[in-house]
Amino acid sequence: MVTIKQIADLCGVSRGTVDRVINERGNVKPETKELVLSMAKELGYKPNPAGKALSARKKNPVVGVVISSEGNPFFDDVIRGIKLATEKYEIYGLKVIWKNMRGYDVKSQHEIMEELKDKVNALIINPVNDPVIINEINEFVDAGIFVVTINNDVDNSKRQCYVGSDYTNGGETAGALLQMIIPNGANIGIVMGSSKVLGHKQRLAGFEENINKNPKFKIVDIQENDDDDISSYDKTKMMLTKHKEINAIFIVAAGVYGACRAVLSLKKQNDLTIIAFDTVPTTVEMMKKNVIKAVIYQHPYRQGQRAMQIVFEYLVNGISPDKSRHIMKNEIKILENL
Repeated sequence: MVTIKQIADLCGVSRGTVDRVINERGNVKPETKELVLSMAKELGYKPNPAGKALSARKKNPVVGVVISSEGNPFFDDVIRGIKLATEKYEIYGLKVIWKNMRGYDVKSQHEIMEELKDKVNALIINPVNDPVIINEINEFVDAGIFVVTINNDVDNSKRQCYVGSDYTNGGETAGALLQMIIPNGANIGIVMGSSKVLGHKQRLAGFEENINKNPKFKIVDIQENDDDDISSYDKTKMMLTKHKEINAIFIVAAGVYGACRAVLSLKKQNDLTIIAFDTVPTTVEMMKKNVIKAVIYQHPYRQGQRAMQIVFEYLVNGISPDKSRHIMKNEIKILENL
């Protein structure tokens, strides 16, 4: 009987690539897909989904999903991507235990992970970058649990792979974009997400490095909002009241709506150039009101879908990811190309 491994060897691709082609799960170049399908047809390969599903169910694949989604609409599309991928894999007995949390509290996330440890074969987690969480991730891996970090990574853990954007590049892109929009210079106020998140610090560092090369641009103040709209409103209003010279705002992560509401409350929307991230409904609303000039999009739906796909391929097919970082391209969006 012809196997996926034989097709992969003859085509010079991985087993995962062949599996994605045969099961129509995407993420394969058209020419590669054509080659695999042609080889499968030539060899007379006939998939046995019923047998595969029966075999997979015996493995009892259970995935824990831990995401700081409460109060953060960015994760709506991440979760949608995970859920739609999960629906495709339910025939194989794949089950998901959902654990949503608010913000980036180390104690809360650690307690959730401890609760899941004996119940799952794999973990998809949006992690707090803290030694306690990093150590817990390492314990999961040492216990044979497959770990994927999603949307944000942590420093030096044993996790098998990361799915998300390049945060440093996102900050660099935002800095370059701001200089293109207002080339004559700006006094910049920054509304930071949470310093407990590695990606937020990387994005800020990328922005600062790019901006600091241009003497016409000055970072006046940085306020941290913990990805919370209420905090973002208060911190932004305080910053703009204190530093009346600010004429540009860079919003590093969530809390975009709160920051923009503060700008509107001070009637400064025509005096500021604002750059933010992602296209959640409230952000689009502010773009339509011309409060936000541009955003950088991270493909949240694809992040969720890809993370679950990687987990499925490992748990059901025994296929390890072909790389440790699966990066979604940062994409500039303006109102006209939303």
